[in-house]
Parts: sequence; C-alpha cells; structure tokens
Amino acid sequence: MNALPVTFEQNYVERRSRLTTFFRLILAIPHYVVLSLWAIAASLVVIVAWFVLLFTARWPRGMFDFVAGFCRYATFVYAYVCLLTDEYPPFSGAEESTYPVRLTFAPPKPAYDRLKVLFRLFLAIPVAFISYAMQIVAQIGAFIAWFVIVVTGKQPQGLQDMTALGLSYQQRSLTYFVLLTEDWPPFTDNPATRITPA
Repeated sequence: MNALPVTFEQNYVERRSRLTTFFRLILAIPHYVVLSLWAIAASLVVIVAWFVLLFTARWPRGMFDFVAGFCRYATFVYAYVCLLTDEYPPFSGAEESTYPVRLTFAPPKPAYDRLKVLFRLFLAIPVAFISYAMQIVAQIGAFIAWFVIVVTGKQPQGLQDMTALGLSYQQRSLTYFVLLTEDWPPFTDNPATRITPA
C-alpha cells in the first residue's frame, strides 16, 4: 500500500522515436476525443459523489473506481503528449495497467472529512495556482524535449525529470479536485517514483 494516497510513477527510457515524436499531437487526437467524453461523465459522477460524501462521508466504490480510472487514463494521455514515453496509451484507465507512466491509488478511506468536502472549492484555490504553474513547467519541458528528440533521437533525463515534475503535480492535484484525496498533494512526489529499466 502506498504511503501517499496517490503516487505518480514513470519509467525512463533514453532512446526515442523521432517519427512518432514529430507527429505526437496528431497521433493523440483519438485520445483527446475519448478523454473529453470521459471527463464529462467523470464530472457528473464527482457532482453526485460530493453529495454522497457530504452526507455519508464515504465514497461508493464503483464511483471511486470510475473517477480513479479517468485520472489514470488522463495521466496516460498527458504523459504520451508530453513525451514522457513513446508507448501509445491504452484506451483504458485500468488499475493493473503496465503503462510506463501511471498513477497508483490507495484504496478509498473508510470515512472522509465532511468539512473538507463541503469547502473543497475554496480549499482547492491554492492547489489550482500551483497546478497551473506546474502545467507550465511540464509544457516547457515537453516543448524543449520535442526538438531534442527529433534531432537526436534521445530524451535527456534532466528534461524527462522536469516534465515529470510538472505532470506529477498536475495529475495528483487532479485527484484532489475530483475528491479522490482530501489533503493537498505534496509539492514533489516520492523520489523513488522514477524507474530506469536495466
């Protein structure tokens, strides 16, 4: 079980495909369509879950899994677009996925703090500002990495780490916004979450 309720994990591979990197945004179009539709459905579930949590202090497991699946899938898609991996994402947010960049969740808590649920919109304001800044970090890292990979066919580890830092906070803050976690995400994730295959 994870020490944190949500952790971001990535596998680092230096060698990259110039061709798929060059056309990355075009290749991701089908995923943007699926992600947009799933986001609409997940938003509706989160609205219902807000009321359920407010009155019962518990997440219905099916609803929790649906929203967690959306967050995992969003992580797959954004990791692919931000060049953290060349592997094409599955059209799934499956918990057992072996995708090279992933979110892992601890099980739902037995009870959630109703006050934190009630005031989530206000409590989330500082997290939203930090998340916005970290999105910019991820985008700058990905932008630079695109040119480096297209020219050299390699992803420098420093650029990978820069992009992962931004994306990690962005995705962990998403889980806070959608009520899957009730405490602010730490600024950085567990330092052991970068896995370099032998």
